[in-house]
This record gives sequence, C-alpha cells and structure tokens, in this order.
Amino acid sequence: MNEIIENIKKRRSVRAYEAKPVPEDILMQIIDAGNSAPSGGNSQGWRFVVAEEEKFRKKLTKIAIPRYKKWMESAPENLKEMRKEVDAKTSDPIFYLAPAIVFVIGSGMSKDLDCPMVCQNIMLAARSLNIGSCWVFFGQLALNDPEIKKALELKDNERVYGPILLGYPEGGFPDSPPKKQPTVKII
Repeated sequence: MNEIIENIKKRRSVRAYEAKPVPEDILMQIIDAGNSAPSGGNSQGWRFVVAEEEKFRKKLTKIAIPRYKKWMESAPENLKEMRKEVDAKTSDPIFYLAPAIVFVIGSGMSKDLDCPMVCQNIMLAARSLNIGSCWVFFGQLALNDPEIKKALELKDNERVYGPILLGYPEGGFPDSPPKKQPTVKII
C-alpha cells in the first residue's frame, strides 16, 4: 500500500499519553507540515501556539473540566454514555494529560476552510513520526477565559481550531475502528 495512504489509515485519536515531552525538532516538523497546508489565495491565515508548560496545561484543564461537566448535563444520552468510558480512564477528560497542546489560530476570510486542513496535516505528520494526536473539541471550553485569551494572544477576529493534543501514546496506538463503506455517486 502507498505509504501516505497507509499513514492516513493508521491515524487514530490518542487519549492516553506518556509523561514524556515531544522533542522540539519533532514538534517543529509537525508544525511545518501544518503550515504546508493549502490556503485560499495562499493567504496562510493561521498561526500556532504550542502549550508545553505543565502549569499552563493544568490551568487549561482546571478551567475546562467544570465547564465540560456542566455541558454534559444537557448532552444527548448517547454522548453521555459514550463519554462514561473515556472519563473513567483519566483524571483529565479534556486534554488527557498530553505533554503538548497545539492551538491552530486562524484569521481572515478563508480560515474556516483552510485551518481544518492545517489540523489534518498536523495529525497525519504526527502519526508518521510515531506521535499520537487528538483533536479535542472540548478544549474550546477554556478559551473564553480572559487569562487564556491573553496567553494565546487571541484577537477578536481570530478563532482556535482544535486544539490538537500531541504526545507519545501510552501503550501504543489504538486499534483501527471499523469504517463504513463510503457513499459515492459518480456522474
């Protein structure tokens, strides 16, 4: 199988990480892959903030977890059930104690189209370098805190994509879940 397609098929969301930092040269390779994503008119309307400092990561978790619990109170029952298993495995059901959290911060007209491709590039590059990743929607729950906004230098016209967790998978990469056959119409 083509190695790029194989890497795409092997990429998995990792929700358990070793307490071991990702070396800076590997982080920069991953960020560079994200930065190589296509953008409308080559606008490249994104920037990156990587949170590695334990104190900052703990602050993110401290802010996000109560908001997550409140959000889950009104979540659909199937989501509550699905999250029970995830939540039982960790003290941090948002950032999973990942040693690096990447905030892809987009601005400009095409940010909603371009930045998701940046994120996918980051996750695929991470997998190719044996680094686990996970796009965490619930990570957004910490972003309206004034101290977090200030640390990220988040402007009113910017939006965070992800955040994306990075780290060495504890116990290896998860198995591939079954995928449904695609629905395809060729005209």
